[in-house]
Amino acid sequence: MLRAAFSGNPVLRALFGHTPQLQRMLVYWAASVLVYVVCGLLVHVQILAGVTSSAAALPLVIYSASGVMACYLLVRFSDLLRITPRMLSVVQGLFWVSCDLWLYAVSGPLRSASLLMLVVVISFCTFAMRPRQTLILSAIALAGLAVVMAWLVQTDPAHYPATIELLTFAFMAVGLLTVTALTGEMNKLRARLKKQKQDLLKAVDTIRTLATVDELTSLANRRYMNEVLDREQRRAGATGATCIALLDIDFFKRVNDRHGHAAGDAVLRAFAGAARAELRAADVLARWGGEEFLLMLPATALPEAQQVLGRMAQQVATMQVPDFAALGPISFSAGVAARRDEEDFAETVKRADKALYQAKEAGRNRIVAG
Repeated sequence: MLRAAFSGNPVLRALFGHTPQLQRMLVYWAASVLVYVVCGLLVHVQILAGVTSSAAALPLVIYSASGVMACYLLVRFSDLLRITPRMLSVVQGLFWVSCDLWLYAVSGPLRSASLLMLVVVISFCTFAMRPRQTLILSAIALAGLAVVMAWLVQTDPAHYPATIELLTFAFMAVGLLTVTALTGEMNKLRARLKKQKQDLLKAVDTIRTLATVDELTSLANRRYMNEVLDREQRRAGATGATCIALLDIDFFKRVNDRHGHAAGDAVLRAFAGAARAELRAADVLARWGGEEFLLMLPATALPEAQQVLGRMAQQVATMQVPDFAALGPISFSAGVAARRDEEDFAETVKRADKALYQAKEAGRNRIVAG
């Protein structure tokens, strides 16, 4: 949805960039701006309620607004500046922590409530930082909080009693470190789930390939070829000009018997490569079974199909079988049939099969039309 919005709006593309990763980072930045705006409104309420003086809050507001814009520029031009997403997350995390500590210092009686934002900062950074980086950021936040509390106790002990500040710090330390540990485990879990998803997608792709591709020749297998024929029949309708050919490697059993199955496998692979060299992108060649192959030539008349098979025969006759040069020339017999009007492809295949049988009976190494 976001990608569609960005692609259709030149203003959004100018503000949020052209790459999905940059757009995603700037969307996160926009979400943080929303948090800043809400916090700014709450600070305004504190000023109206007399809890916080406007003189103390104004520098914080200016600092926050300036930092927000600086973060936008860093993210928007991160590619130009060669700043990695993790570096950006560290910079923004430190900025958020500094804003919250400043807010603690000027919030008076409501200062403890402002510490909740530290938890939000750490949780937010979990999505972009490694667990160790998040832990370091939490340690920096606690160290900064300790410095701010010590300064408040020294400068205004009447309003900031040392005991209260110490207990507040202790509760905050326990809570923040616990949240850091939990979010770190969640981050690890998310990484494991992401890896499992990638492995699952890879496994699905492998299964899909095994279900449609012959492992030995890398051609379509029989199951997939039947699906292709069904689709072609629906697409071509009643009058689609399509030719079907059945090809059978001559004396293949003799190759296996004399030279072993490794030689037979090498012949099948070489045949597949040589045959495909003469095909168009729309043509489909499949291993139909054993040394038999089925070829579909869409939008092709019978004379053209015979010419294609003739060129394939020449390619096969001159092909080299790796590691088995002593095999000599390889040939094939073929039967080809043009699909008739309103004929089911199963019937076309049967006619091509009969023509193949005739080619074998006539001495092999020939093409017969059926």
